Formats: sequence, C-alpha cells, structure tokens
Amino acid sequence: MKIERLMRRMRRKSAFTLIELMIVVVIVAILAMVAVPMYRANVLAAQMSEGIAGCGTIRTALRVYAAQHDGDYPVLAAVDGTGLDATLNMAAADLNGKYFQATAYTVTSAAAAYTITGTHSGGDTYIINQAGTESGTFRTE
Repeated sequence: MKIERLMRRMRRKSAFTLIELMIVVVIVAILAMVAVPMYRANVLAAQMSEGIAGCGTIRTALRVYAAQHDGDYPVLAAVDGTGLDATLNMAAADLNGKYFQATAYTVTSAAAAYTITGTHSGGDTYIINQAGTESGTFRTE
C-alpha cells in the first residue's frame, strides 16, 4: 500500500509547475536581451571591416600608380569606385562585396594627395588620406 501511494506521488511530481516555467522564460528573455545587441554589434563590425578593406584596396592601387608615375597621384575629382578602372587599372568588381559596392567608395586626389571615403548604407563613413590619417563615423554599435 505504501509503495503504491509513493509511486502515485512520484508520478504527480514529474511535471513542471507554472512558476518554474515562468522563471525559465524570464531567464531566457534576459539572455536574449544581452545576446541580440552583441550579435548586431558584431555584424556591424564585420560590415565596417569590409568597407575599410575596400578603402585599403584603393589606397594600394593609388600607391602603385604613384610608384609608376614619379610619385604623383592621378588627378581625380570625387570619382566613385566604378570610375577607377581606366585610371588605376582596377575593375569595379574588385570593390564589390557583400555589404559595399564600388559605388560606395569615393576618391578625390591631386598630384600630391588623395582622400578615400567609404560610405555604408546606414550613413557611416570611413575616410583615409595619403598620410594614413583615418577618420569618419564607422561605429561598432
């Protein structure tokens, strides 16, 4: 008799109570509140890295041009990435990525200086010049 009562009691105790389930839901919600912003920040950082790499590709092409032309950079007035193929022997496809297209880059240069700007669809910019000075609003949050 005692064993049967004990078995019945154990069968009834095998389920979760509503309070236990609510506590689990609250814990999962708190974890999600922390994890989602961190995930978004990492995605944005990856996107910005692609933009910085594209600017670096253009910078390398400008330096190669200058090495071949007695240290002078080409004279370009706000040319986007699609207009660099004739001057720098650089195809626009070299700049096309997952988050940035060739049109997202702007190059302004004179014989002794250049400025490269990469613009993200969210409006953030990365700017680098011939001295290696970096500026802009690229952010990771």
